[in-house]
Amino acid sequence: MKILPTEIPGLILLEPKSFGDARGFFFESYQRDRYRDAGIPETFVQDNVSRSSRGTLRGLHYQLVQPQGKLVFVTRGEVFDVAVDMRRSSPTFGRWFGVFLNDENHRQLYVPPGFAHGFCVTSDSVDFCYKCTDFYNPSHERTLLWNDPTVGVQWPEIGEPLLSAKDQKGLSFAETEAFP
Repeated sequence: MKILPTEIPGLILLEPKSFGDARGFFFESYQRDRYRDAGIPETFVQDNVSRSSRGTLRGLHYQLVQPQGKLVFVTRGEVFDVAVDMRRSSPTFGRWFGVFLNDENHRQLYVPPGFAHGFCVTSDSVDFCYKCTDFYNPSHERTLLWNDPTVGVQWPEIGEPLLSAKDQKGLSFAETEAFP
């Protein structure tokens, strides 16, 4: 497995070894000791899978209480995945990182607690997987506006994104609550 550090502390891009032949491919999507050695010490307590169509944009979400770390990857299709540092004490507070995750590169992104997370679908559809370090708690969830000009995420061209009602009402970076 390749470990590709990012410019934002704690955010880790991973490339698991993939073994493929005419039948298809195989890769370990998670192995506790190997991932702990890569700098991901958390225990995962919840797995989620979503399916979305082209142009769907989900996020940017985070939880102030019970903050979730997430190991994310794609099993079918492609997304542009984004994490925004919401840790006020971090030297990279307010900075974002984006990467294409797809069913060919098998890349994974570890998004530690303290980050807003989201993605947009760039393929016809996508199956997206999340391993989470804490349970989902809707009463503590916050949404950072996906196109906030202060953060300035450079999303790929997808036309007018398909947004949930919650994501349409996201707050600007200046209005959001951040972590200490």
